[in-house]
Amino acid sequence: MQIDQIRSVYLIGAGGIGMSALIRYFLSLGKRVGGYDLTPSELTEALITEGAEIHYTDDPAQIPAVYTEKASTLIVFTPAVPPEHRELTWFREQGFTIRKRSQVLGLITQSGKGLCVAGTHGKTTTSTMLAHLLYQSHVKCNAFLGGISKNYGTNLLLDPGNPYVVIEADEFDRSFHWLSPYMSVITSTDPDHLDIYGTEEAYLESFARYTSLIQPGGVLLARKGISLEPRLQPGVRLYSYSRDEGDFHAENIRIGGGTIRVDFVGPGVRIHDIELGVPVSINIENGVAAMAVAWLNGVTPEEIRAGMASFRGVDRRFDFKIKNDRVVYLSDYAHHPSEIYQSIASVRELYAGKKITAVFQPHLYSRTQDFYKEFADSLSLADEVILTDIYPARELPVPGVTSQLILDHISADIPGSLCRKEEIVTHLTDKTIEVLITLGAGDIENYSAAISQMLENR
Repeated sequence: MQIDQIRSVYLIGAGGIGMSALIRYFLSLGKRVGGYDLTPSELTEALITEGAEIHYTDDPAQIPAVYTEKASTLIVFTPAVPPEHRELTWFREQGFTIRKRSQVLGLITQSGKGLCVAGTHGKTTTSTMLAHLLYQSHVKCNAFLGGISKNYGTNLLLDPGNPYVVIEADEFDRSFHWLSPYMSVITSTDPDHLDIYGTEEAYLESFARYTSLIQPGGVLLARKGISLEPRLQPGVRLYSYSRDEGDFHAENIRIGGGTIRVDFVGPGVRIHDIELGVPVSINIENGVAAMAVAWLNGVTPEEIRAGMASFRGVDRRFDFKIKNDRVVYLSDYAHHPSEIYQSIASVRELYAGKKITAVFQPHLYSRTQDFYKEFADSLSLADEVILTDIYPARELPVPGVTSQLILDHISADIPGSLCRKEEIVTHLTDKTIEVLITLGAGDIENYSAAISQMLENR
């Protein structure tokens, strides 16, 4: 089924950040769009306001009649939806055209120039930064993002007729194998999703296969030093990048006073005195990748400098809630040991000498079971650590796997404690807070407003 044959689209898992971008895309094309999600959220309510028809009970009888016309309706679902889902089962039994979200994105990249950002971590910030650099320049772009851009208040950017499409390429469930990138960044290949892949070797093999999908005439920009054996088609150029070395890198890095300035260096280009709009040190490396792809696609040095300075970040990625001389509070989506290490290290570099308190909500029992020692090592970079219960997402509990596993391996000289997420504000009330960071991909963000209020009223 081609996009121009579709009159209506029904999405199962409509409230997911990636699915919501597709909802907005199909609404922009004038399609009738509806779907199901487990619970109401700020995002689903926004989508309803924009024209989507969303309900929250898994019941085929509640599917509006317009989405039961098989010949003109596309069904889209995410891998997080359980196979026994009643509505998804009904659509399968009726013989509807059913596609994963990643397959739909694959159709979109086939008809344009997909600028894709893959990697265990860093892909949301890097892809959103790249999209902003392009969109605010004369080049422009479309973009399907894995987070809400603070510059635009959405995860979808549209420029009808423009060939460039920025996409966050998700390795979960091998979703990125449906894409046909014109250019791709790979930020990292640290093992993750071992409940899906089984072994580190299978995980790395998945990235190797992904590189074979880059179109001839395109580019692979891989972070220097990652575990990756590219399988590039003839005519695909390979570049390396990192913060300090590689074909593209930063020089003359100046960090202090809450600001970061760098010079961007690459083959045939040097852009002096670039200020990072979101001044955390990991964004030096993310910025190098985004600037490299933007420059390779015609964004001028002046536009790159302006775009980097005006970038405001992504909701829940180094998201500053309070930033003053008395206290700093930020939240971050980090949920992998490497992400957590980079997040805390960036904050420590920016606020040298300050006490850093980290609150972490582990995400998934399987990930905690696989990496509890690595989580403890990364969290031990903080001065005090507070752990909430594990956020289960799609999983059932695993016997013996709790946040206590991580706490037991935190460095002995670092104060650590456990608390229920509902009690986090009370738990923090009597603690000395200079720099606070809440970490995790679950629902810890739901408590950020209450935490902010408590800190501001102290």
